[in-house]
Amino acid sequence: MNTNTRIAELFNFSTKNESVKWKQIIADQYCGYLNKKCIKVRKSEPDISIGTCTVQYGTDNHEVIICPHRLIEKRKIFLDCIHLLTLHEPGNELHVVSEISIPGGSVDYFLASVRNKKVIDFVGIELQTLDTTGTVWPERQRLLSGLNIVEEPEEGYGHKPYGMNWKMTAITILVQLHHKIETLEFLNKHLVLVLQNHLLDYMKKEFSFSHLSTTPKLGEAMHFHSYKLGLGDDNNFHISLYERLSTDSAGIASAMGLKAEAKVELEMILKTIKSKISETTILSV
Repeated sequence: MNTNTRIAELFNFSTKNESVKWKQIIADQYCGYLNKKCIKVRKSEPDISIGTCTVQYGTDNHEVIICPHRLIEKRKIFLDCIHLLTLHEPGNELHVVSEISIPGGSVDYFLASVRNKKVIDFVGIELQTLDTTGTVWPERQRLLSGLNIVEEPEEGYGHKPYGMNWKMTAITILVQLHHKIETLEFLNKHLVLVLQNHLLDYMKKEFSFSHLSTTPKLGEAMHFHSYKLGLGDDNNFHISLYERLSTDSAGIASAMGLKAEAKVELEMILKTIKSKISETTILSV
């Protein structure tokens, strides 16, 4: 059975875990982090969940998380934000709600402290993982072929390359953070970006992050929580808090540079326009 693959995690399980009953896992298409069927599906086959959480990338074969839902394992990321609920008191309930719209955009999650059905305090939590260039589907199918779950793909099919869109992933989230943090900072609330350590390392290298506090301050509205992925005793991967940083809205603007921000905004607009043009959008008389 050939399980040599660059897919590191599929439907929450490590591909190196020999005790996994893969036929059942693939049939169930279940995401243990969302507690329901994996919502990452093929556009051409919406009944088929893709299930790829993490892939290996680079010459060092780093495990890189590509699905944001992977980050909510055991809801650790929410527990690691409780200290930012400065008005929270023992006896209050903690609630996690998703997709809340605020001026500046939508926030993935809010962790709220609630007493007698009244919201006492809250913190916004954004998740960001790496976007891929190309598709990991051929690599997934090559894995399943090695597990004798699907037929052998056509020659070369399983070796089509995929890449990591480091630049656009980083600049897109920074622009989004800059818009959202102004709202939460005005309200004297916190916003946390949860990401993997590899992505934060890239951002620190490519942008001006030297002014960010390495000993995070409660008085600063913008916080970065990076997580590292490690193989546990159960032969599956697990996340653990690795590094924390903090800054404010001015610090996010400084990280990008005001000119860089405008350039990034333009790149995003041009990319969006390009993705939407087709024969049907042509203006004719």
